[in-house]
Amino acid sequence: MTIKDTAEEWEVRATQTPFVGNKTSVRTDDVVMPDGSVVHRDYQVHPGSVAVLALDDLGRVLVIRQYRHPVRHKLWEIPAGLLDIPGENPLHAAQRELYEEAHVKAEDWRVLTDVFTTPGGCDEAVRIFLARDLSEAEGQRFEVEDEEAGMELSRVPVDELVRGVLTGELHNNCLVVGVLSLIAAQQGDGLDALRPAEAPWPARPFEA
Repeated sequence: MTIKDTAEEWEVRATQTPFVGNKTSVRTDDVVMPDGSVVHRDYQVHPGSVAVLALDDLGRVLVIRQYRHPVRHKLWEIPAGLLDIPGENPLHAAQRELYEEAHVKAEDWRVLTDVFTTPGGCDEAVRIFLARDLSEAEGQRFEVEDEEAGMELSRVPVDELVRGVLTGELHNNCLVVGVLSLIAAQQGDGLDALRPAEAPWPARPFEA
């Protein structure tokens, strides 16, 4: 038996969108169950996201600290952002986020992992990239606003982040998944064996 997620879509008898926000919405589907019954399923419709685990030559990860109102926390995170344009190439979006949030560019890009953040209640898909060979970006810094205006930026050794994850001190989904995936890749076939940055992403198809 191969342990692999597979695409599947059950019959939807009816659908409505009771809420539409600036970037996301809420959808209610009437879904046919295997026994023939029909149940309501509410979920957030999300455009998808990218995140960047930027690893420098000293083995440190670039992290930012930002206020997240829904959970009432300031969280340490890796740079991330929405796929604002339908069909947008996720690599281009990741490069943009790394520049805007950290004013950094990278020469080596790989796909670290792809995840559904909360598949029981949201269709968000995130592609987490590994970025290496970092340097300061050219030009003026991107002008941030709102929650991003107070962001803190740091470079933290991987071991320290792993400790924070396992002791329950770090909670951001992309940071947790990214850091632990990095360790798994390093202990496995190595970082150069990761998928190329333009690898297909069925959850969010894009144009190369």
